[in-house]
Amino acid sequence: MFDFMLTEEEKQLREEVREFVKQVPRQLLLDMDSNKVQYPKEFITRAASRGLLGLRFPPEYGGRGLGWAQEVLAIEEVGVLGMALGCLYSLVSIVGEAVNVFGSRAQKEKFLKPAVRGELGCAEALTEPRGGSDFFGATTIARREGDHYLLRGQKRFIVGAEGADYFLVYARTDPAAPPHKGISAFLVERGPGVNVEYLYGLMGTRGGGAGRVVFLDAKVPAENLVGQENGAAAIFYQMMIPERLTSAAGALGIARAALAVAARYSTKRKAFGQTIKEFQGVSFKVADSLTRLDAARSLVYVTARAIDAKVDGSKARRLVSEAKKFATEAAWAVVNDAMQIMGGIGYTDVYPIERLLRDARLALIWTGTNEIMNLIIQHEYYKELAKEAFGPAARDVEEDAAAAQDAAEKVYE
Repeated sequence: MFDFMLTEEEKQLREEVREFVKQVPRQLLLDMDSNKVQYPKEFITRAASRGLLGLRFPPEYGGRGLGWAQEVLAIEEVGVLGMALGCLYSLVSIVGEAVNVFGSRAQKEKFLKPAVRGELGCAEALTEPRGGSDFFGATTIARREGDHYLLRGQKRFIVGAEGADYFLVYARTDPAAPPHKGISAFLVERGPGVNVEYLYGLMGTRGGGAGRVVFLDAKVPAENLVGQENGAAAIFYQMMIPERLTSAAGALGIARAALAVAARYSTKRKAFGQTIKEFQGVSFKVADSLTRLDAARSLVYVTARAIDAKVDGSKARRLVSEAKKFATEAAWAVVNDAMQIMGGIGYTDVYPIERLLRDARLALIWTGTNEIMNLIIQHEYYKELAKEAFGPAARDVEEDAAAAQDAAEKVYE
């Protein structure tokens, strides 16, 4: 952690979260990983009782009115517990973003406040069996009938589905419109026509209640529409921020934990008459891992502060995509190196490295695969380049070549 960058208030928050994390029962982690616990409701309620959920939201809705800089700090600390608990901790922030930014006051009272208090569980229903990364290809339909909508379709890979009392659901409300202009977002309460099926046997990130949600003409009150009808594209773009920043911050925690376990092991394990940290093959892996971790943390925290500073939408989308891509890939590399440092024992359940490795792999896939991150990063950069080139006050280094004025040689077609 870059302590020199933190205010006293941020250090105090970090200590609050660390104390909470230290009190999470070891047995809960084991039971989640062995699928004995499918949704750890008590974990959420305990976090809420300490005022640690929804830190960014206004105090009137139960939050602390903090910023992203403080929230990523908290999520990194929770991340050492693994991907499932880190994600469940973040769900209030993710779903709450849509309600807080686009929702009505009544929706904030009914859905946001109880979620921040830990009284209602929430989940984001985004991915479809035929959709995956193609969000605007969603086939779930919401048909208006008087004062309500009838919702039909299904979503899958929904983390927290098992314990959710309501879902943020994207559905097509105008099948004839272009894909990005015909989708709406709804707050859908669990009840008749909303069937939650816990289906997935996961490689890692177990115990988070990931499931499939099937809507069979579920009746959704019109007042549960978030924002404008057919206007969910704006919500989707805004949601890139919490989805990707929380993934990035959680990955930092996983990487940090794995590195600490492996580095400590290297100071005790002996081979050829000396501790293995004395071998460059080991110590250089530690150095590489620490560098990756510090670089990733730098990008995540700078991105958080950029979002707090309200950078424009294009820059925000690029930065959160960079942060998610870089932090999750760094975490995957760090956990892999941790296992390599520890050798065979790292592959067993004597140490938590094998569980962290299984968890870390998912981070490169969810909240948008890292290939999708690349698409967004380059797309937003080219847009910036078209507007600014080298910037109005910057030096145009293209002119610094010896033959820069030889226009005949600058052939583009």
